[in-house]
Order: sequence, then structure tokens, then C-alpha cells
Amino acid sequence: MANNSNDHLDKGYEHEDAYDSGFLSVGSIHRLYYEQYGNKTGKPVIFLHGGPGGQTTKSNTLFFDPSVYRVVLLDQRGSGKSEPAAELRENTSQHLVSDIEALRTHLDISKWAIVFGGSWGSTLSLLYAETHPDRVGSLVLRGIFTVRESEKYFTRGFNGTAHIFPELFEEWVNFLPEEDRSEPYPAYLRLLTSEDYGTRVKAARAWNRWELGISQLRPDPTAFDKLDDDRWSLQHARMEVHYETNGAFMEEGQLLKQDNIDKIKHIPCTHT
Repeated sequence: MANNSNDHLDKGYEHEDAYDSGFLSVGSIHRLYYEQYGNKTGKPVIFLHGGPGGQTTKSNTLFFDPSVYRVVLLDQRGSGKSEPAAELRENTSQHLVSDIEALRTHLDISKWAIVFGGSWGSTLSLLYAETHPDRVGSLVLRGIFTVRESEKYFTRGFNGTAHIFPELFEEWVNFLPEEDRSEPYPAYLRLLTSEDYGTRVKAARAWNRWELGISQLRPDPTAFDKLDDDRWSLQHARMEVHYETNGAFMEEGQLLKQDNIDKIKHIPCTHT
């Protein structure tokens, strides 16, 4: 008989259903959805999803031993089950940092043992840690993204990922009127904030088709199924364009400036 004692190393940890879930009102508009899993008295971990405009699911708990950790999942403003969906008002990186603090206080957690984030989640993890270094015990960062211009335009500019997925890139940029193709970010933002619902949805699907298409080197035909979900499409596209067009509401290179790095140099960090 095979020894399955280390199965979690390949498959991740299995959790029971959430023992707690709810909404937390923040600001004048937003209600944040959250869930808690694992050990109620364990080491508190917050998982910060990617996007912006992504969401959390139970599968995000697979990284954490349920006998050790109290796992908190948070859907960021306008994302996932949080309300209102795809809302851009009162939605900046600084608001998201304040939300993490509000949730920490609401759940009576004195300090996060781990702040865990991938992609955009790593951006938010770093910003939160640099803003509240005394509230972070450690960082786990995956697929680090710091929203610098060089990173943004490698992904959506004409001289980066466009050369790896040329057909998808042409489809993405050619969705726009010819006169707008040289500056796709503001052009997509205009469409995604149109007063016409149909215009917003079509632009969201075009934006997300590119995003989903480049997310993996081996094409997965089922990856595009999400495009049929208007709520998800609008959340994901509107949030990404809103944040990336505005440089995530940070100074260029802010997260990597020496004085900000010095604020968190004492915090243990693992990255992949």
C-alpha cells in the first residue's frame, strides 16, 4: 500500500467548509465579503487574490494546514461576492489596504501571521506590509507584480507578450477603433465605463479574452468559459483597467523604493 502521508505536498491541504462568512461595510458604498476556514484559534492568515478584479474560492485554502492556520479569504472591493459588483468609486489601493485593517479589527486579530498574495495579490501584500509593518508576521508572495510601467507594457504593450501570443494580441488591440490602438489602456477604460451596458460587456470580454489566453502556455479551451459570466467579466476587466491605467494609485516604482523596502526588511518573506 502506498504511503499517502505527504499527499498534501502535491494536492494541497483539504479544508472543511467555511466555519464563518459575512459582509463588512466599509466607506459609504462597499460591502466586503469574507470567509474563514481552518483552526479558529490557529495562526491567522489572510489570502489576497489576484486581478485586480479576481475573487477568492475555497481552493485558495489548499496552501494552509487547517490544524495550524486560521485562514481568512477576502473579496476585494467590487470583486467576487463583494458589493456593489465592479464598482470603481471609492476603489483605490489605499482603500484596499484600509479594508484589510478593517477586517483584521472586525475579526479581532492582533497581527497576521502570514499575508499571502499572488500576482496583484503580491502587490497589495507589499503595500499593506509597507503601510502596516507591525501587523505582518511574514509574507508569502507568488508571481510578484509591482505595477511598474515596464511590467504593465510587457504584458499589454507592443514589444513584450505580444510577440509570444501575436494572434491573441492582434485580436485584443484590433477590438478598438483604429485611432485608439496606440493607447489601448485609456481606450478600453472609456469603453468599460460607458453608460451603455452592452458596450461595457463587449469590451470586458475582449479584455479578458487576452488575459485568459496568455495566462498559460498550454491552451485550455475551458479557460474562456468565464467570458459568458457578465458579472465576472465586468469585475475583472473594469478593475484591471481602472487600477493599471492609474498606476495602482501609487508612484512609479513605489513598492521598491529603498525607504519603503527598509520598512519591511525585518519581515520574513518567501517568494516563488
